[in-house]
Amino acid sequence: MRLLVVNSNTTDSVTARIGAAAQEAASTGTVIQAVSAPFGLPLIVSRADWLVAGPATLAALAAHRGRYDAAIIACFGDPGLDGAKELLDVPVLGISEAAFHAAAMLGRRFGVVSFTAALRPMFEDCLAHHGLGARCAGFRMGPAFAGDPGLVAEERAELLVELCRQSVEQDGAEVVILAGGPLAGLAPVIAHRVPVPLVDGTAAAVRLAEAMVGLAPPGAPRTTRSRALTGFAPEIEGLFRG
Repeated sequence: MRLLVVNSNTTDSVTARIGAAAQEAASTGTVIQAVSAPFGLPLIVSRADWLVAGPATLAALAAHRGRYDAAIIACFGDPGLDGAKELLDVPVLGISEAAFHAAAMLGRRFGVVSFTAALRPMFEDCLAHHGLGARCAGFRMGPAFAGDPGLVAEERAELLVELCRQSVEQDGAEVVILAGGPLAGLAPVIAHRVPVPLVDGTAAAVRLAEAMVGLAPPGAPRTTRSRALTGFAPEIEGLFRG
């Protein structure tokens, strides 16, 4: 099985981190290809950033079309996810979509923890979009961040552990999601310090994508009518031509 994992930002160190976490979670025989967005921003932290990341994500998915059995959008907030589901003929999952659903199956109430509060509005929108707001115990987020996205997991590990504990002890979370592509791979490192299951969106998406390939084998895209899109990257225009 071939899984394409798209980091919706342009920071290659984050892509490498996501790729390593994805490969660690993958079953034997699953091949992971992790790629960065071909254009856009080094870190996605706001609704405006999310809007920019959508076309960049679609361009990456289109550029590798035909070379994967399922795709994962490895950016919490899932930019471009609904469009990708319409335009591609293979399963496409987002890491927030996967994390929310996995957490909802592991416990009654889940908390969402991340490294900066700037992400919260985008996360709240995404949670509402996936219809699981009632299952969320709350958000615990760090202060403003302006450093290297590839190092934030290590630099804020202690803070994130404390936020996870607050989510459990003060919000009643039975499961905690570590939210954000730059935090990929951190959950197994700190899991022994948190008294409830930790969900890594990248790992959850890989496991669920493998399952979805069996449940929903490749077929026709949902949108098949050819349209002349202009002014976008050629790869995106190709998606609209069918």
